[in-house]
Amino acid sequence: MPRWPETRTRIGRSRPQQTDDPFGYDAPMTTARPLVILGSGYTGPWIYTLALQQSLPILASSRAPDRHLHDVDPSRRIRFDLGEPSTWSALPPDADLIWTFPATPLEQIQAFAQHRCHPPGRLVVLGSTSAYDKEGAPVDDLPPWIDEAQPINNKLPRVQGEEYLRTHHGAMILRVAGIYGPNRNPVEWIRQGRVGPTKKFVNLIHVEDLAHLCLLALQRGQAGETYNVSDGHPRRWADICAEVSGRWGVVSPRQADRNESGKRIRNHKILTHLGYTLRHPEFYHALQSIEADRQPPIRL
Repeated sequence: MPRWPETRTRIGRSRPQQTDDPFGYDAPMTTARPLVILGSGYTGPWIYTLALQQSLPILASSRAPDRHLHDVDPSRRIRFDLGEPSTWSALPPDADLIWTFPATPLEQIQAFAQHRCHPPGRLVVLGSTSAYDKEGAPVDDLPPWIDEAQPINNKLPRVQGEEYLRTHHGAMILRVAGIYGPNRNPVEWIRQGRVGPTKKFVNLIHVEDLAHLCLLALQRGQAGETYNVSDGHPRRWADICAEVSGRWGVVSPRQADRNESGKRIRNHKILTHLGYTLRHPEFYHALQSIEADRQPPIRL
């Protein structure tokens, strides 16, 4: 588990525009309605901690809660497995849900949603910017900016699930860029050769910002909408590798042999429609903090 950073609980100043909600969900989110995190991966614990700090009635779920939810109070643990319908009734009726794992397979998604995803409960689903159809530019040119109107690849199984939840059950889809933070460190990715100095653009978001946006979407988001979640500053891996090499002397063993342009994800909607202010807008400053807190390897 990461060491939780100090987190501000005030989530923004501006208010969203008032719009008609065809799904009949109430807004803003009420503190009386339970909030359940579906899934216990990297982002879930950050959402859980932030919700506690905001005094929200938060619950966390896992297929094996006693094994995976050690830092969650036992009274707030739920055993939930999408593949086991017998566990679905463990979720409180009308709870707000934050779905953190890929929304597949479609048939199981449909059965679960018809059983549990109804107003007044609201639903946020974490998707991926890989849903956008193509990269769309030669490597030596700048790829076009991609906003939420960009076509998506409906052949991808997780996109089919997300779109079903969005169009039939009012889910708010967060199309999330690459997530980084403590214990998910891009400097380590370079050190291990998972990435190298290519010309491909990468879009990133700090996990703390993502956790805030999950709760903010429940409070301010419009049912059935999609929101790109990124820091809004696409960077080429070659530039990141050069900066990391200059700051920490870390060089990727991978060669620059991939001819990809990548994407440039626009984050305007989370800034304007949700009124969010990034807590980690400076990527290299965030990396500096992550590296400073990184535990050095034990030498025998």
